[in-house]
Amino acid sequence: MKSLLVASKNQSACNAIRASMRSEYRVDVTSSKDGCLEMFRKKRYEFLFIDVEVLRGSLLDNNYKTALQPFWHAYPTTQIIAMSSQEMIREAVRAVKAGASDYLTYPINPDEVKHVTESIYESIVMESELDYLRDKFWQDDSLEIVRTRSPLMKRVFDKVRSVAPTKSTVLLSSETGTGKGVLASLVHRHSIRKDGPFISVHCGAIPDTLLESELFGHEKGAFTGAVRRKLGKFEIAQEGTIFLDEIGTITPSAQIKLLGILQDGTFHRVGGEETIEANVRVIAATNTDLKRMCEAGQFRRDLYYRLNVFPLEIPPLRERMEDMAYIVEVILKRLNKFNLKEIHDIHPHVIDAFGKYSWPGNIRELENLMERAYILEVSPILTPESFPNELFASDPSTVQVKADISVTLAEVRHRAVEQSERFYLKGLLAANRGRIKETAEAAGISPRQLHKLMKKHAIRKEEFKTFPEATHREEL
Repeated sequence: MKSLLVASKNQSACNAIRASMRSEYRVDVTSSKDGCLEMFRKKRYEFLFIDVEVLRGSLLDNNYKTALQPFWHAYPTTQIIAMSSQEMIREAVRAVKAGASDYLTYPINPDEVKHVTESIYESIVMESELDYLRDKFWQDDSLEIVRTRSPLMKRVFDKVRSVAPTKSTVLLSSETGTGKGVLASLVHRHSIRKDGPFISVHCGAIPDTLLESELFGHEKGAFTGAVRRKLGKFEIAQEGTIFLDEIGTITPSAQIKLLGILQDGTFHRVGGEETIEANVRVIAATNTDLKRMCEAGQFRRDLYYRLNVFPLEIPPLRERMEDMAYIVEVILKRLNKFNLKEIHDIHPHVIDAFGKYSWPGNIRELENLMERAYILEVSPILTPESFPNELFASDPSTVQVKADISVTLAEVRHRAVEQSERFYLKGLLAANRGRIKETAEAAGISPRQLHKLMKKHAIRKEEFKTFPEATHREEL
């Protein structure tokens, strides 16, 4: 039977919830936040009905997001319903804005309890169905890219799903290093042109004198050094997609030719008279404000309108920090795949520093920092010593994890033990290449105990069997 927890000092409210949900849920009751957290450590609850006064506990700043965090840390899928008196309804609303699923006011009506839980359950089922449909749309090799917990990125991927099957021109706007090329490739792979070529052109890296030749090709003798006919990127990309990165850097004459392609679907090679049809989808990208460039006379307004048919703005890394742990995991997996090391985790001090850093270079900067640390690292996890000092507010060896004052001292100790235990087991498994017997002996426990701990921390021995033993020993 599923379980439900009520945390309130209002006995009549506890009785009302217990009476209305007894047939479907095992209902437990507590009157304090500490008691609530203690029960969460012992059992998984589908629903938590909690009084806002109990939820706030000893918090000085009434930060409900901080107050809710320990429950999500224990079970991320638990649905939390705040309860309050009529006088404190504003506090209940603040709890919902911080992430609670809904709220109820005293006196508790059993019918409202049923209605709230059923509504939340229906929304969960609907979201699961939508996630399933999204996964059915994405190709298998794209599932890793589209995995996100960021609401901003979910909206971006929803837009990609909408525009990918069409012929529309797409304009990607974002800061440098956010993955515009990855997103452009994602659009192509899910379009009707997916079997055609995907040609990527970094316009800013091509000298102005060669840009038109690179994009549109040239005829023999068109200019000094043109000893033979050359096909341009638009011809090579026929029946496929061309991705024009840093589109704001192209010359005025190249802008005119590109406008012709977008308007008429035709172009001419440099020095040629033959009209060539451009059966190509255009995806452009920029890290500058093209609209402002138009106002300054630096970019053709008519070309901007042709490019901006379907705008997609990619949020910078600092605005999608919900995905940090996952992005780090993907980068680490990629580094392990192409290098002769087995590093399976990253120290919590580093993750804490990542969360405080502004990331002006976005994901590209993160990749570079992690690759450098990966090369330097000699242990099974990436430690602060392998990262630049400027990433941390103080010396890496003395970095302190920010204290979560919303929890009890017992909870802080519990988390520290759990974290240390997990890193220890991963390091030991890496050193023994995932062999259970040797790892258990080194830890001084039985293989059965080790299996239980691995299950508890969601550790799979297969993660540590990637490379030959000799290579592993040499690197470590």
